[in-house]
Amino acid sequence: MFRVTSAVLLLAALAAAAPAAAQTDELRWGGDAEGGAPFVEADPDDPAVLRGFDVEIADLLARALGRRPVFVQAAFTALDQSVKRGDFDVAMSGLEDSPAKRAELAVSVPYYQFREVLTVRAADAGRYRTLADLKGRKVATLGATLAWEILSTSGEAQGLEAVSYDDDVHPYEDLLLGRVDAVLLDNVLADRAMRRQQGLVTHPEAVATGYYVVLMAPERAELRDQVNGELRAAMRDGRLEGIFRRWQVWNDDQPGMYTRVLGGADSLLDAPGGGQATRPSTWTLTMRYLPALLQAAVVTLVLSVAAMALAVGVGSGIAVGRVYGTGWVRALLTTYVEVTRGTPVLLQLFVLYYGLAAVVRLPPFLAALLGLGLNYAAYESEIYRAALEAVPKGQLEAARTLGFTTWQTLRLIRGPQAFRYALAPMTNDFVALLKDSSLVSVLTVVELTKQTQIFAANLGTWAIPGALCAAMYLALSWPLARLAGRLERRWSAPTA
Repeated sequence: MFRVTSAVLLLAALAAAAPAAAQTDELRWGGDAEGGAPFVEADPDDPAVLRGFDVEIADLLARALGRRPVFVQAAFTALDQSVKRGDFDVAMSGLEDSPAKRAELAVSVPYYQFREVLTVRAADAGRYRTLADLKGRKVATLGATLAWEILSTSGEAQGLEAVSYDDDVHPYEDLLLGRVDAVLLDNVLADRAMRRQQGLVTHPEAVATGYYVVLMAPERAELRDQVNGELRAAMRDGRLEGIFRRWQVWNDDQPGMYTRVLGGADSLLDAPGGGQATRPSTWTLTMRYLPALLQAAVVTLVLSVAAMALAVGVGSGIAVGRVYGTGWVRALLTTYVEVTRGTPVLLQLFVLYYGLAAVVRLPPFLAALLGLGLNYAAYESEIYRAALEAVPKGQLEAARTLGFTTWQTLRLIRGPQAFRYALAPMTNDFVALLKDSSLVSVLTVVELTKQTQIFAANLGTWAIPGALCAAMYLALSWPLARLAGRLERRWSAPTA
């Protein structure tokens, strides 16, 4: 027994020591390669190799610390929370400095200064020069960024509509297509879009100023000090400037920022031109975002109810067609069901909204409604088909004997009974659709989960936003589940 216990303790000690050894030898840094150049991207000639100025800065920091850089892929919006929980040592992928991040994490000195700039179509360059010129217009940006904060606060006062995206490619594509009237993002992303797209103009005037920083867990103050020391050293000897020049992002904004950082400033948020105010309290931020969460919950509910109604209508038609239709009708409907169920709903949403844009430009909400409704119609049709076939054959034969037509049999006998059989799985599907509605944020629809994500990014924690979001989803789904349960009990009760 002693030997077994000793072996277990030895293995536990080795397992505990392994991460420490890895931490000594490696600098694990988190980033999002989906963001692309010039931050982090896979080398087109060798996808296993990463490149970008954040990749080079991570390598610079690792060498200074005597470690080997190891990249860890993470979603851009989750980088701050992932580094906080210890998934990697540092996070850097064009991450913006903010009061919320400094309240929750160990944050480095700024290593790059960017400008929030406005991009418009070339034909509109003369009339849309500032946010004030865009009253009543749609302005696109990335969610949970300084630009989104600007648009969702001062933008509302100026009467414009902020449109949130999950990436920095589709905003500029939609600008060219006319779905939005302008894009507000940092100059690095705007310059990249200008090289990629023709017919756009970016105004050089800064709407606001921000800074890229390195993030670490709050208890990693010693590592933060080491990172700060190396960043300052790289500013002094020109290594940092050399990296940015190689990636063609060096500009006249950087020397002034370097002077302030080398002069001892750890943060420039409250400095002249910093562009951001001191972080409000958690309670203030929660109260500020609560109306937006409630509005997003209404969007989620309306979208889910409408999509479910479409799914029920189309699914019922498919089920009837597969039960009563001719051979070619059944084959066609079966193909639709199998293709729809066999491909991801996210892919279907992308095809509807972006893939068909050259043919038909669906509004975001309509594309979301069609995408979810037509996807769930395939699943509903299988439920209804099984329910129709569950009705006893003797009743159908009796109906024919009494002279009922096929339509009368379906409407008066088979249909009502099948609906009772299908009620429970229908309820489950509605709850599932309610949650799947979070996917439509890729189409710029700001529903409950997307608004929660933005709230969490600005608050610096998922605890309060996550709890509020869960409570709202429960409040939306619970009444329907109770109603369905009551109907099931009522209809299943024996009749006198």
